[in-house]
Formats: sequence, structure tokens, C-alpha cells
Amino acid sequence: MSRDSDDADAPADTAAGAPLPGTLPEALGAELIDFRRDLHRHPELGNQEFRTTAAIKERLEQAGLRPRVLATGTGLMCDIGTDTAYGDGTAPLLALRADIDALPIPDTKTVDYASAVPGRAHACGHDVHTTVVLGAGLVLAALARNGALPRPVRLIFQPAEEVLPGGAADAIESGVLDGVGQILAVHCDPRVDAGKIGLRTGAITSACDRLEVELDGPGGHTARPHLTTDMVTAAARIALDVPALIARRVDARAGLAVTWGRLSSGHICNVIPQRAELSGTVRCLDLDAWRKAPDMVHAAIDEIATLYGAKSQINYVRGVPPVVNEAGSVTLLKDAMTARRGTHSVEDTEQSLGGEDFSWYLEEVPGAMARLGVRRPGDLGRYDLHRGDFDVDERAIQVGVELFTAAALLPRG
Repeated sequence: MSRDSDDADAPADTAAGAPLPGTLPEALGAELIDFRRDLHRHPELGNQEFRTTAAIKERLEQAGLRPRVLATGTGLMCDIGTDTAYGDGTAPLLALRADIDALPIPDTKTVDYASAVPGRAHACGHDVHTTVVLGAGLVLAALARNGALPRPVRLIFQPAEEVLPGGAADAIESGVLDGVGQILAVHCDPRVDAGKIGLRTGAITSACDRLEVELDGPGGHTARPHLTTDMVTAAARIALDVPALIARRVDARAGLAVTWGRLSSGHICNVIPQRAELSGTVRCLDLDAWRKAPDMVHAAIDEIATLYGAKSQINYVRGVPPVVNEAGSVTLLKDAMTARRGTHSVEDTEQSLGGEDFSWYLEEVPGAMARLGVRRPGDLGRYDLHRGDFDVDERAIQVGVELFTAAALLPRG
């Protein structure tokens, strides 16, 4: 990864003439790319990540560490440096968190590390997150053996981030935050160039809930729609009008949005069906509006269903609140990245409408998530998350590893 030669952008030293340790050795960097590609070939869905968990556990044990599989059966945590002078249980741990699950979509890439599992793909970068935290742990473990790690660190490999309300709650119940004073994470961002990170104090993601609607009513012949519920029209009006109604019942700055991902009804052209199903997501930038969203969405759906004579059954599944980055943790990430790659490597980022269960950790301890740039030169937005052709510039792995090792090594404010 090239570095800017301008003095103002040059990486900082921790002391006069003393570069920050914890950089990624070349051989380990090559190994981590192979590790990421192996995960990419073998994606596993939430709470089914047994192979992934075993691979992480085996590599950590090879480094002399003692990882512990979570009570859920997948995912694990691993402490580093807790057996040194400050390992008396009084020093708070710095946690580094990765999510390990994949998505139920086909991989459409033509690379040799494309998914070998039909209908499954690492299309959100969790293979990269996992590899980054693993790599950081291996580097920090080597430093700890030499007495050069100034604070204890916990690695968290969390299952089921893609399964609402997210596997973070189960991980917390398994004790991953016991003794933790601060937690950090990264998330791949294909809009940010590899070699850079995006940071934001305050909310960086949005709340995300799941919405499922079933409609029922008398069907019949398409020649006599006046004797039926006209179910297809009713479903179509709900799909179109609910988002519009919600947009007029809440402050536009709250960013409350209903977006449908599936609508299903009927089987033949001349029969009006008796049932219809819709499913989608409810996303929100504002925490107060998120708390009011279920009642507003229920009311809007019922109004339109009643207008068309349909009976509605609504399953509103609470998901995750926004990820709200704590200012001190954002500063730590900024200082760590600047120490590694200079001030040019950190850019401001916007709050996204994506949801992330990292938010549940931040309800318990201070922390922050950075956007890890994975865009290749010339891509210009070609790739996006949750698409079968999603891929990354693998140089981002080194960037993420060295970001985390620097955060663990910098003096605490």
C-alpha cells in the first residue's frame, strides 16, 4: 500500500524517531489473504458458522492462544495479554469485534475463490472483517509475548449479524463484554478507497426492522372483481401507499423509510387470489422515530387494507437501533489510522440507512465502528454490498489489521 510523501500527511511516530510497532509481516499478510479466500469459498449462514468457527479457533490455537466458543455453538472470543502484569482483572479490555456469517444469495463472480456453496455468498464483507480481527489478534499476541502490549485485548467473532435482531445479543449474553471497557469494529465500504477509512461521531448507521404482511379476503373470477377483495390491487396499493403515508406522518429529518423486498399473490391470470404477502424493511435515522415506527406502520397498513376490504395480519419484527459512535473511540480510531497512514487516510462519512447489530454492544460499553475502504482503483461504485458480485481490494486487510493494532498500542486518553 503506497503512502503519501507529503510531510503533513506522513504517518505519525509515537515518540521522537520511534515508529509504532504492530505492522503486518509480509508472510502473515499473504496467509491472511488465503484465509479470507477460504472463508469466501465456504460461506455459512447465521448460527450455522461451524466450519468458520473451527478455522478461526484452529489458527488462534496455533498461535498459543486459548479461544472459547460461544454458548450458541458458533462464534468465539479470545483474550490476549490478560496473563501479563496488568492481567489481574482490573484493567479494562479493548474488544475488537468481527461478524462471521454470510448471506443467502448466489455468488455471481468468476474468480477462483467464488463461493462453492450454492445460494450462499460473503456479499457483505464479513469474511474480511473476520480476517482483519484474526490478523490483528495474531500480531498483538506476538507483541504480548514480548511484553510490548500495553493493554489487554479481547477478540470477538460474532455469529448471525444478518439474522434480526442480530447475534450480538446472544454474544453479549455469552459474556463477551465481561471486563470490556471499549469496543471497536470495522465494516467494509465499497464507496471508500482501499487505504482509507471513514469515520463519524454519533449515529453512523440506522435502525432496521423487518416487516411481514399477510392479506386475506374472498377471491374469485377476474370477470367479477366487484364480488371479491381484488387482492392484487389491495397488495399493490399497500406497497405503494404505505411508504408515502409514513413519509407524511413523521418529520422528514427522521429518515423513516418503508421499503418492500417481496410481494407475492396469485397463480393464474384469470383468478383473483384470496391471499397476498408482502415483506420488507423499516429503516430509520432517528432513535425517537424508530420507537414510534411500529404503531405508525400498523395504522397505515390497516387503513389501506380496510379501504379495499382485506383483512391484514402484520408481523413487525424489531431489529437493531442505530450504531452511535462514541466521540472518544472515534478519536482513537482517527489517531490510530493517522499514526499508520497519515491524515489523508481518514475521511468523514455520512450516516447510512444500513442496519448493524454492533449497536447492541454500544448500548453497554463505549465504542465505535469505522468504514473500511475496500474500493479498487477504477471501480467507481461498480460493486455494492449485498450483491452477488461484491468483492474487495484485499489490500484493505492489511489496513484493517494495522488500524486495530495501532488502536491497541496508542496511549489511552
